[in-house]
Amino acid sequence: MDGDGRDSLVGRIVGGIDAIDAADWDALAGTDNPFASHAFLAALEASGSASAEAGWTPHHLLIENAAGRPVAAAPMYLKAHSYGEYVFDHGWAAAFERAGGRYYPKLQVAVPFSPVAGPRLLVGDGPTRAGLREALIETLTEIARRTGVSSLHVAFCTEDEWRALGAAGFLRRTGRQFHWTNQGYASFDDFLGALASRKRKTLRRERRLAMNDGIAIETLVGDDIKPRHWDAFFAAYTATSDRKWGFPYLTRAFFDHLCSGLGDRVVLMLASHDGRAVAGALNLRGATTLYGRNWGCLEHHPFLHFELCYYRAIDFAIAHGLARVEAGAQGEHKIARGYLPEITYSAHWIAHEGLRDAVARFLDAERRDIETEVKILADFAPFRAGDA
Repeated sequence: MDGDGRDSLVGRIVGGIDAIDAADWDALAGTDNPFASHAFLAALEASGSASAEAGWTPHHLLIENAAGRPVAAAPMYLKAHSYGEYVFDHGWAAAFERAGGRYYPKLQVAVPFSPVAGPRLLVGDGPTRAGLREALIETLTEIARRTGVSSLHVAFCTEDEWRALGAAGFLRRTGRQFHWTNQGYASFDDFLGALASRKRKTLRRERRLAMNDGIAIETLVGDDIKPRHWDAFFAAYTATSDRKWGFPYLTRAFFDHLCSGLGDRVVLMLASHDGRAVAGALNLRGATTLYGRNWGCLEHHPFLHFELCYYRAIDFAIAHGLARVEAGAQGEHKIARGYLPEITYSAHWIAHEGLRDAVARFLDAERRDIETEVKILADFAPFRAGDA
């Protein structure tokens, strides 16, 4: 398009992240969020966790300028189902198929198995940033039309991306998660001092009881995590998936690739009982945030889940000067532990006019409900008056 060089841009689909230069991808994705990194996506694909066989066919969009240099990108997958996304559209699929439509395949711009907000429309900084993002959105929509998929979904994008997608005609959806914010605390006790007395006593009691069975906890970072640690964590992760009638999306090989690709950004809390690993929590460290991602346990110990996933994460964030802890999806019980509700964002392009209109009405009501729910839940914050 005239004046911004967009008429010389060329978009292409790339069938695997390993076909894209890591430095080029990361220059667009930035370094703040590890889930958007080339290394994280490569770990998913190289390990077979995100693959055509698993229903996640890599379909990444890369936009290059006239010199062949990447200037925009989006992590995208052709999906044969709606599992592993955490922005649930199973109801839309069922309704459309009952009406005689075909919902799958669809296109998903997302980081597989990761309900973590971050950049999805990857463009570098500079004066052409807005124009490149518009070109990226236009190209995504054109690919969806040309391939004949039912829909295109952009999950856990940033609020800024959400607004740009809405301006381009995408339906806008919100959700909510629970995040902890570091108010300059010097220690966990300093954080506890900001809580109401009754809540403070509850957290101290939970931490004490979590360790009562003779539990020992290691916080392992990067190269400190050995194959035996991953073996123990993977056993706990798969056991927990089995107990919840779920499916362990991640393969054992994923964790080896993750550690080799992301190094010190990988943080594993591992609990042992009588010398045997019994539970673990996997975190990734961003520039300002610790992201809690996967949990698993082989034995039940009271409050050990809270200790590993929430309290140890707060300890780590305070010790390393991180501003936030994002502890994954769902969980109103996190409020009492200092994790407060925040809005998450996704955007959706739907080809069929009837389905689009029905989903649009649903999302209008859902957004209002989410906004009201977040306000109500915030009233249950455990902080003293003036310290929230």
